[in-house]
Amino acid sequence: MPSTTPDPPSSALAIRFATAADVPAILHFIRSLAHYEKLEHEVVADEAGLTTTLFGPRPGAEVLFAELDGAPVGFALFFTSYSTFLGRPGLYLEDLFVEPTARRRGVGLALMSALAQIAVDRNYGRFEWAVLDWNTPALEFYRSLGALPQSEWTVQRVVGAPLAALAQRWPGSVAPDRPPGG
Repeated sequence: MPSTTPDPPSSALAIRFATAADVPAILHFIRSLAHYEKLEHEVVADEAGLTTTLFGPRPGAEVLFAELDGAPVGFALFFTSYSTFLGRPGLYLEDLFVEPTARRRGVGLALMSALAQIAVDRNYGRFEWAVLDWNTPALEFYRSLGALPQSEWTVQRVVGAPLAALAQRWPGSVAPDRPPGG
């Protein structure tokens, strides 16, 4: 059985924030991850939508790229969450993917470490993510980093028609923002 301890990062490895020019590569990584997870049928993202939602006036997430010798080989898409118990924001990792040819070269470790640095630098209270229960290599990798499973929680999701139906269950509307003290 191969070791699950990540190799140290290569000296040819660089981590950087993605820009709008990287949208085609971001979509490639999203599709590659979906293929690995056997969820290709769920990907409806396109370049226009990613450009708007990641680099428009109200970005919904941030993206880190891992590059080996200047070529993108991995990415991490993350956003700010919030813990009411901690009273602090957190970092939520939505997607992490490393090209198969770049695995065992410290790329995943470098991305996870960079994300942890961002969380610490921003004074976030936690760094968390979800992983498919059948993804043993990922689970072992995360354990090697010190991650602990939150087995008492289950993920709940509402999408498509059930989301639209839920939105109609209350006939009111959300009031616009009010200035402090207003």
